Amino acid sequence: MKKILLTLLIAFSAVAVQAQEIKWMTLDEALEAQQKNPKPIFMDVYTDWCGPCKMLDKNTFHDKDVVDYISKNFYAVKFNAEGNESVTYKGKKYSNPNYVANRRGRNSVHEFTYFLKVRAYPSMMIFDSKGNVKEPIIGYHKPEELLAALKSKV
Repeated sequence: MKKILLTLLIAFSAVAVQAQEIKWMTLDEALEAQQKNPKPIFMDVYTDWCGPCKMLDKNTFHDKDVVDYISKNFYAVKFNAEGNESVTYKGKKYSNPNYVANRRGRNSVHEFTYFLKVRAYPSMMIFDSKGNVKEPIIGYHKPEELLAALKSKV
């Protein structure tokens, strides 16, 4: 009986933790979703080596209020500024032709990162409900700071 209760407790805990996560998608998926149900896109532009990006993931993007607000008001996109993912935006395909697989630390900057004119990491880009880029939110933000910035942009 104790094992069953313990198993149920662990299962419910896992569900509660999952409920406090943003459901990330690719930009292509978000732009497709916008065609069916127009809503703005929130894009986290990060790199693997960026300390403040990791803090944003660990602290801000797991805050219940931030998760709820982004999930309700945006399609959420994670974009590695030095990654190898292809992106199609407004009919143009962007890639990272100089990407080096298994490289530690900095890698080549993605063409879409240049298009977005990213100046620092992390940068959070807002796209309106028609897919047009608005001004970025730059740097690490605590949950309450990010919520205030997002509410001022929508």
